[in-house]
Amino acid sequence: MAEDLSPPPLWSRFVTLAEVGRARQVVDLEADGPTRIAIARELDLERLDRLTGRVVLRPWLDGAEIDGVLEARVTQICSVSGEPFEQVLTGHFTVRAVPAGSDAAPSLELAEVDIDPEGDDPPDVLESDRIDVAAYVVEHLALEIDPFPRKPGAVFEPPRDQAVISPFSVLKKLQGKDPA
Repeated sequence: MAEDLSPPPLWSRFVTLAEVGRARQVVDLEADGPTRIAIARELDLERLDRLTGRVVLRPWLDGAEIDGVLEARVTQICSVSGEPFEQVLTGHFTVRAVPAGSDAAPSLELAEVDIDPEGDDPPDVLESDRIDVAAYVVEHLALEIDPFPRKPGAVFEPPRDQAVISPFSVLKKLQGKDPA
């Protein structure tokens, strides 16, 4: 049997498909200090002072529809000024998940794929009968983070009056000089 070399999840809270099949499930999440530090490190944040989520799971075909909201208070480094700044990020997501072998699971066969940008995403295929709702919150937090954060009011000012040195002007200076 092959060894699973994937890193352990940063934050986990599982709900089984059987629980979702019986009734709608609501999961409220709040990351503790060590978890926030690990997530901040993984997402390249200066700090993650708060991360909360509310996830509602409903039966969908033979799987579940996962509807969630998240709120996070993050500190990032401004890509313009290099100064840290704090901001609140919020997000909403809806994902559908089905067990492996489901008729609703996307086919892995090599075939022509029609992509409808306005259509629903294909469902996620679960590796087991459990849904890690905390992992979905972290995944969607990562999507909310600006990869080039800018502190409010920060304005880029290009360097002033630096003459551009052409490589040809350097060669021209060398022309006529005796190398010995």
